[in-house]
Amino acid sequence: MEYEDDLARRLEEMLEELRGITTIHREVQLVSDNLAVGKLAVDLAQTAQELRAMHAGGPTHQGRVERANRGQVLDALRRGMKMRTIVHESLLRDPVRLDRVRTLHAAGDEHRVIAEQVQQMLIFDCAVAILRLAPVAGSPGALVIRQQGILAALIDLFEQTWARSTEVTEMLKPVQRLSARELEVLALIAEGRSNGAIGRALSISEAAVGKHVASIFTKLEIPATPDDNRRVLAAAAFLKGVAG
Repeated sequence: MEYEDDLARRLEEMLEELRGITTIHREVQLVSDNLAVGKLAVDLAQTAQELRAMHAGGPTHQGRVERANRGQVLDALRRGMKMRTIVHESLLRDPVRLDRVRTLHAAGDEHRVIAEQVQQMLIFDCAVAILRLAPVAGSPGALVIRQQGILAALIDLFEQTWARSTEVTEMLKPVQRLSARELEVLALIAEGRSNGAIGRALSISEAAVGKHVASIFTKLEIPATPDDNRRVLAAAAFLKGVAG
């Protein structure tokens, strides 16, 4: 624990210095445009043999952006890239991100989950790191790091965090059989919403919600009994699945 605390302090001191960079350096480059950061990550993923990733909480990419990003990662995994990803536990409470984690994990991206906040970063082949200036996903600006001393510290941080993280399968067992839409419905059930309120939130009919709820009860093996509230049991399964 003392080693981990010392590593975290050294890394934070290093990041504070790097955040003050205003000019381009050969081995540490400041990229302020998120689109440019994303393009660089895609380019690196096309040839990398190994990727270490840590993802903090933050806004969810929707629609075409999410589909394109997920497709690019799947293509890299099919090509044979080895990938390990650490995600903050809050991401598993978002149905879109939870579905992404399940899909990529099934395709070979090993996932682990951690409760403490983590630094948003990607490390390609122990040679290039993309490090967000703020630890939050989607925050503007990133550092592109090729300096070996800094890379070694970032890799060390990743490995220490990986070692104390939880296997994602342990977190997903209660809800892993649900579809993305069913997860959205179940998340709203866990918030105490009625079928009508869920339908309005998801822009679907109340009858459609009822069908999803019935499917959720079936997949979670929650029988109808006079003594139990099935919605409460389903909500409990969801919260156990995303919070351990």
